[in-house]
Amino acid sequence: ALARLGHPVLGVDAAGEAVAAAQAHARGAGLPLEYRVGTAEALAAEGAHFQAITALEVIEHVADPAAFVALLAGLLEPGGMLFVSTINRTARSLATAKIGAEYILRLLPRGTHEWRRFVTPGELQGYSRRAGLRWLGASGMVLDPLARPLGQRWRMGDDLGVNYIAAMVRLGP
Repeated sequence: ALARLGHPVLGVDAAGEAVAAAQAHARGAGLPLEYRVGTAEALAAEGAHFQAITALEVIEHVADPAAFVALLAGLLEPGGMLFVSTINRTARSLATAKIGAEYILRLLPRGTHEWRRFVTPGELQGYSRRAGLRWLGASGMVLDPLARPLGQRWRMGDDLGVNYIAAMVRLGP
């Protein structure tokens, strides 16, 4: 969507299969898209900086979420925006995002998530503050499994109880 608006987009993933799938999907689209296998650490080592970064459904899988947010903050230009989506650590997320999605509906392979690694909005807000980011807010991402077409199954809302996305901005130089 950002590339369709004319913004240059770099997609980075440590999984080569994910990058290959993204490249195949974008092939021939004529959009300012580049995909590569890599990590945020490698981008930092290159001295890369960005106006915006999205880390979607990643933070709950990293070893040190606070260090991850600090790393991403360091990749932002002053005034740059960071968007992080993740799963909240609540009883409801355990029932729906872990047990429901992995074991009952089998939407994800078993063991994809570890509930204790889910990140609460308060924790993410603290990580962002310590990394020099200003917290702009969070919105819930609510699934409506009956919605049609499929692309409209998710909507934004006030309910942060399971999935949410947060926005932060890097302060100063």
